[in-house]
Amino acid sequence: MEVTQVLLNAQSIDGTVRKNAEESLKQFQEQNLPAFLFSLSGELANEEKPVETRKLAGLILKNALDAKEQHRKFELVQRWLSLDGNAKSQIKACLLKTLSSPVSDARSTASQVIAKVAGIELPQKQWPELIGSLLSNVHQLPAHTKQATLESLGYLCEEVSPDLIDQDQVNKILTAVVQGMSASEGNTDVRLAATRALYNALGFAQANFSNDMERDYIMRVVCEATLSPEVMIRQAAFECLVSISSTYYEKLAPYIQDIFNITAKAVREDEEPVALQAIEFWSSICDEEIDILEEYGGDFTGDSDIPCFYFIKQALPALVPLLLETLLKQEEDQDQDEGAWNIAMAGGTCLGLVARTVGDDIVPLVVLFIEENITKPDWRQREAATYAFGSILEGPSPEKLIPLVNVALTFMLSALTKDPNSHVKDTTAWTLGRIFEFLHCSSVDSPIITQANCQQIVTVLLQSMKDTPNVAEKACGALYFLAQGYEEVGPSSPLTPLFQEIVQSLLTVTHREDAGESRLRTAAYETLNEVVRCSMDETAPLVLQLVPVIMMELHNTLEGQKLSSDEKEKQSELQGLLCGCLQVIIQKLRTSEPTKYAFMQYADQIMGLFLRVFACRSATVHEEAMLAIGALAYATGPDFAKYMPEFYRYLEMGLQNFEEYQVCAVTVGVVGDISRALEEKIVPYCDGIMTQLLKNLSSNQLHRSVKPPIFSCFGDIALAVGEHFEKYLMWAMSSLQSAAELSTHAAGDDELIEYTNSLRNGILEAYSGIFQGFKSSPKTQLLIPYAPHILQFLDGIYMEKDMDDVVMKTAIGVLGDLADTLGSHAGSLIQQSLSSKDFLNECLSSEDHMIKESAEWAKLAISRAISV
Repeated sequence: MEVTQVLLNAQSIDGTVRKNAEESLKQFQEQNLPAFLFSLSGELANEEKPVETRKLAGLILKNALDAKEQHRKFELVQRWLSLDGNAKSQIKACLLKTLSSPVSDARSTASQVIAKVAGIELPQKQWPELIGSLLSNVHQLPAHTKQATLESLGYLCEEVSPDLIDQDQVNKILTAVVQGMSASEGNTDVRLAATRALYNALGFAQANFSNDMERDYIMRVVCEATLSPEVMIRQAAFECLVSISSTYYEKLAPYIQDIFNITAKAVREDEEPVALQAIEFWSSICDEEIDILEEYGGDFTGDSDIPCFYFIKQALPALVPLLLETLLKQEEDQDQDEGAWNIAMAGGTCLGLVARTVGDDIVPLVVLFIEENITKPDWRQREAATYAFGSILEGPSPEKLIPLVNVALTFMLSALTKDPNSHVKDTTAWTLGRIFEFLHCSSVDSPIITQANCQQIVTVLLQSMKDTPNVAEKACGALYFLAQGYEEVGPSSPLTPLFQEIVQSLLTVTHREDAGESRLRTAAYETLNEVVRCSMDETAPLVLQLVPVIMMELHNTLEGQKLSSDEKEKQSELQGLLCGCLQVIIQKLRTSEPTKYAFMQYADQIMGLFLRVFACRSATVHEEAMLAIGALAYATGPDFAKYMPEFYRYLEMGLQNFEEYQVCAVTVGVVGDISRALEEKIVPYCDGIMTQLLKNLSSNQLHRSVKPPIFSCFGDIALAVGEHFEKYLMWAMSSLQSAAELSTHAAGDDELIEYTNSLRNGILEAYSGIFQGFKSSPKTQLLIPYAPHILQFLDGIYMEKDMDDVVMKTAIGVLGDLADTLGSHAGSLIQQSLSSKDFLNECLSSEDHMIKESAEWAKLAISRAISV
């Protein structure tokens, strides 16, 4: 097959030619994979071939080795490993040869593919000579070979885990990289490649950073590179500093003064991409110190293994003025642009992190700046002063902030309506939102919002919602937090008399011609939901009046007009917002009998609308409509059974939606809601549901985050159908057992431990539901054979010592359920169990009253089971 021509055709502007070429490539790959991959690597290495075919050949090769989805990636790795050794050697030889190509695109592609192959082979102890041959290349001329080799080493460090490369080779890689970075390296491409490679290699440098001399050398070279004449090298060097600040925080003390001087110079004088990274360094230090201070609660005794160096506190007098200067470097149109990011925004974000790190100490340093600038004629100064104020509202104590807020509030309300500049109004509305978010809640002693000023605040915010979309969106956000602060105030809230007016204004916003800009429509619905959610009982009749209004809006989105795909997307987004709104309204109205009874007159029509939404078949809507149906099932209880014949197929579709796994997870949750609502009336649908859930568990294509809720769902179903669960028992228990075994031996990083705990919790909720479901039936003896395994599982997770409070509560509950349901059959088993007694005692003395309560119940159940 003449691969060059096919690769050219695959990039043709003629659709038919392109499609045929893609088809032939696909056939070639399926018929003879080794030859296919070899011809691609040959194309990439061949200097006679056109650049575009070489680049595409390399790209196809890379995609044949890696994929985003875990299961697909696993298949590709296995496929490569099973190729004939000879074929692989020829492909790898072509790749290494391409590193010395004069064509930069070919070199760059080859270096990425080499790293992908290394990521597969090094863990299998294959290709041991790779690093050696790359290192011997570093000393080669021409310079472009050196550049491509350093790039390969960088990508390799990104792909491979540090424990796969021995320290001797790590030292050699770092030496090559740091030499390539040093000022004596004349070629800027080499220096840039080396600096970027160091960024990826930092995770390998643990031992080197523990050695003073080596660390000093690396730090000196990085700091020198921040002064390079080339902007891209300076940016890459600061990126290395940012990474070092989090990876090697505890090693930074000797360098921090020099780093401050370098970063301050860059922030004040350098080009934006460099200045942004220099600010990011300090944001990263804040993140580290916030984490340390949260973890140790600020009291450092001799046994804390990571002391906090208080770098931010020490730098405060110089750092805060530096950040305040950046706030004056706004861009003219930054408010209109969704993804805007510039020096002023980075500086404000960093200032916010500094406030969270040092608390009260920042306030006096910023107050001066605010007082100097807040009334200046230049909008930039007024906006910067407002932004500075808004940025420091999280971190310092209410005692320190409230006197300032009381002075500022009237001024800000007036600025929000009267300032001539849209930027200033935008930031003022954002700042008011932050004031309400952090300082207006039941836990604050002296309220900043009183009966006296509440009316004025609401009037100004509603007025502001008529402003340009970006200002109106921020005003909605402020109202959102204003409503949230009254969630727990008791029987009445100052917002109650204003409820009707607020709701009307928000609905008006959703109908604005320009509500599609700046997320305005979404913000208005989110705020409406929060206003409803936090409203008091006395406004319930008004919430009820909202039902037909929102139903009508939803109905209007379903009326069949022909839409372009862009309009379809907008319409589907709107349907999602309206379903979300109905969900909140249903949850609100079901809490009291009179309103729940009044609401029921709409239930049939609402369900009809939801079913029509499903018929539109849009994934985003599915999720919102599913959640709303869960709320409806909860409100209607056993009466929900009448909707099941029509709804069931959509439930099944949701459970089969592996692609959009969030939809699948939400549907699993709704199966739980429906089980609780229908109880035994769900029996006719259980075969289909259980079959699909078991299928989902055994699939390696479903995202792992959906598996814990599936197990919890077993518990919900078992609890609902009682002994009818018998026909699924064997299958459910078998999948629970294999998951339980997996989850007891899962050591790993924090993310894995978190997942393992959610898996354990799902398994335990299943056991709990099954035991409670069978409790008063004559068939409890069916569960006896499973008891030893469950106790072994409880022993296992107790011994691992890494369960969180949620798992602890569920686990002690399961021990109680076991004793409660099986009585004397469980008593002797519990007595023989390795750790039940210790586990029970630990839970009985827990600080967490929920755990303690479960443990006391379990203790009672166990003592009954043992005394029988």
